[in-house]
Amino acid sequence: MKTNKIKIAALGILAMGGLASCSDSWLDVASKTESNSGNFYKSQEDGLRSLYACYDGWQRTVSDGPSFTVYQLTETMSDECFGGTGNTDGRNTQILDRFDMNQAPSYTDMHETLWKSYYAAIFRCNEFIDKGEGITWDDENAKNTYLGEAHALRALCYFDMLRLWENIPLLEHATSEVVPQAAPDSVYSLVFRDLKYAIEHIPANAYPKKDAATNDGHITKYGAEAILARAYLFYSGYYGKEPDQLGLTKADALAACEDIISSGEFSLVPRFRDLWPASADDKSGDHVGLWAHENSSWAGPGNPETILSMKFNYTADYNGNNDGNRFQVMIGMRTGSLVYEGYGQGWGACTVTPSIASAYATGDTRRSASIIDASQLKDYENTYLADQREYTGYFVKKYTPLSKHETAGDGKLQHYTETVGAGDFQISQFQDWVLVRYADVLLMAAELGSPNAQSYFDQVRKRAYTEDDGTTLSGNYSQQTATKENILKERKLEFAFEGIRYWDQLRQGVEQAAREIAGSWEVKDGGEKTTVSISAENIIKKRGLIQIPITEIGLSHGLLKQNPGW
Repeated sequence: MKTNKIKIAALGILAMGGLASCSDSWLDVASKTESNSGNFYKSQEDGLRSLYACYDGWQRTVSDGPSFTVYQLTETMSDECFGGTGNTDGRNTQILDRFDMNQAPSYTDMHETLWKSYYAAIFRCNEFIDKGEGITWDDENAKNTYLGEAHALRALCYFDMLRLWENIPLLEHATSEVVPQAAPDSVYSLVFRDLKYAIEHIPANAYPKKDAATNDGHITKYGAEAILARAYLFYSGYYGKEPDQLGLTKADALAACEDIISSGEFSLVPRFRDLWPASADDKSGDHVGLWAHENSSWAGPGNPETILSMKFNYTADYNGNNDGNRFQVMIGMRTGSLVYEGYGQGWGACTVTPSIASAYATGDTRRSASIIDASQLKDYENTYLADQREYTGYFVKKYTPLSKHETAGDGKLQHYTETVGAGDFQISQFQDWVLVRYADVLLMAAELGSPNAQSYFDQVRKRAYTEDDGTTLSGNYSQQTATKENILKERKLEFAFEGIRYWDQLRQGVEQAAREIAGSWEVKDGGEKTTVSISAENIIKKRGLIQIPITEIGLSHGLLKQNPGW
């Protein structure tokens, strides 16, 4: 199997923090060998390297190993997953799924690495945007494209931070200045402006889908349009008001979706299971549930349905080269060995709730493609439950760590990342995180009131009930009307475990989200029955937000204020 990744160049000059000199002005301090902000930003090649650094910063919000990535946060706080992890581990994951610091009161900085990673990425984008006009560009097209991508990356970072913390400092330029938290509307205004800048400046043909083998991973005009629609839906739902005064209308959001659809660049992969390596078939007809290899039916990275993804690689090491998908190992099954029944070892986070496992109707192929039913795996429950917290019988399949058959040798299974480079399964998982699929755009357009809403809705549902041949519609399929209620239900089933559900819940209102997430369930800790209880009141008090790191509040000398409820 071949994978193509965006080249990442982490530039020292773009590291988070200010640059200062204590040299006397008469000294010649210009570096002859190193790039810095004084001698860089000259050529178009410098601009490209700067863009790579922006992508690297964005990726490091996952690959730098924060205690919780935004993916794990949203899965744990939604109604899809419990905290899970090892039975004797610290209870910081339980803080998340219960919205309750009493679970582990000492974890007051559990989000500090993530906070820093986002601002480091924003600093890189700000510096490139600030310096971009001073570069000698070989052509205007490259300038528009690269700067458009930088604006989109900055928007993505701020959009995540707004949804996670809401009350954050706004930095529009490269600075190390400590500033107070901005009004959320001020930050949303920048997000909307940045996305519109990207849409207007990145040419539609900058990264054609037909060339995904070489350009996959870039943010395109269409990726920016999809995030713009998502941002509109979240803002208007969570705050209960239109963002017209911030420069974004419902008509803008719908037009963005319709532009993606009419472009002809994207389509649904015929079989849902082929979107995910773990659920793909061997082309010989035997379902193996293993990492994609020569015989896999996996549609692959950059497939026709992928609109925006975060790229990863297996070259990560413990010397600062961080480019692996760090949330994969977190959600893998605890097995005590590198491989088990085709699945790789993990730390057991994000155990799947019974409510989502039971939500799929008969004939809906998305359930088996999305969820590992551990009770059906040979001897799993008799062997590994002593080390697992909040076991429900189900684990996330879409992003599980994977194994493969050894083709030379005794035919045993081997953890895939142990077979490529010097990969370490803890840091070198490299399945891309698909942030936006074409199915999402179809359902957003339907929700936004497209005249083609029913057709868009039907396309997604029919694919879910398509037989293994990829063309025959199952007899279990029945058409449903594309009402908002049905669209939201479909989104729940379609995008389970993709880091989307929690935001969909919050944008229906915090109280509605709390009602859906709260409840009591029987689980097993170390093989013994116990109960997980989640309070709606806890969620409402915190408005669905996470805690600001206490260290950052201290470093700000009181400028930063903790979010209510924490």
